[in-house]
Amino acid sequence: MREICLVRAPSNLGLRPLRPGHIPGTWRAPQALTEAGLIETLSPLKVVDLDWPAYSTEPQPGTRLRNGNALRSFNLGLAEVVAGALRRGEFPLVVGGDCAVLLGALAGARRSGPLALVHVDGHSDFRHPGNYDVDASLGSAAGMDLALATGRGEPLLTDWPEIARPLVADEQVIQVGERESRDPDFAWPDINSTAMTLIDVFAVRELGAAKVLEKTWNTLARTGSPYWVHFDVDALDQTVMPAVDSPGSPGIDPDDLIAILATLVADSRCTGMDMTIFDPDLDPTGELAVLLVSLLGQMFAPR
Repeated sequence: MREICLVRAPSNLGLRPLRPGHIPGTWRAPQALTEAGLIETLSPLKVVDLDWPAYSTEPQPGTRLRNGNALRSFNLGLAEVVAGALRRGEFPLVVGGDCAVLLGALAGARRSGPLALVHVDGHSDFRHPGNYDVDASLGSAAGMDLALATGRGEPLLTDWPEIARPLVADEQVIQVGERESRDPDFAWPDINSTAMTLIDVFAVRELGAAKVLEKTWNTLARTGSPYWVHFDVDALDQTVMPAVDSPGSPGIDPDDLIAILATLVADSRCTGMDMTIFDPDLDPTGELAVLLVSLLGQMFAPR
């Protein structure tokens, strides 16, 4: 496997506060995972640290996205780091932070050409102006990252330098792990009318890792593009990983998750990966950070 460039991206900009005065703790994830043995487990060639951007709950001029201007600035910096790693032939592993770091990662990777996306997440994050009232509340980009990546939403987070919009075309997306799509009040039913390949958590549990990978490879073969992997740790069941802002059940079995992600990142067509949404504030003993480091170690073990 290529040498890993570990990018520690401590952002919480894309999340809403859970209560007045709350500051989401995902910005602490890179530090907590490092203290749990991340460096020793992965032995990265290079470690790049981004600065923690200031979080605000107040509206910003010219955008209806929470921390929208700060999110663009942070992701432009992340894009430079990812693009640089790829130029050097390294494998960028971005450890966030909230899901909005996916945008900067893709913006950097896309400088090398068209890209597919395997989006492993307990939520498909497809909130966009076509399915909610933008005037009713500020939008939180961590629940919109797939919509923004496919060109739906404010230009602030859909249009990126040197790249034709969108970051990823619908037909080049495989979404794995959505747990609410069969609910009668599913928030984003319009995703079912897109050209994305959708494999919800119920299908994952029924099919097993090998058949999920088969469906994924079929879509990737049609696209003919290299791909990026997004891993939101809330794809795991809340009984396994409760330290996230929106825990839920069911989730992908950890063994199946490792089998899927390890196979994907080992393939030469995989450009890079990000891991997001772990909140150390909800892990007072540190044991969940140790679990995540162990999972990453298994995913990136030599094969």
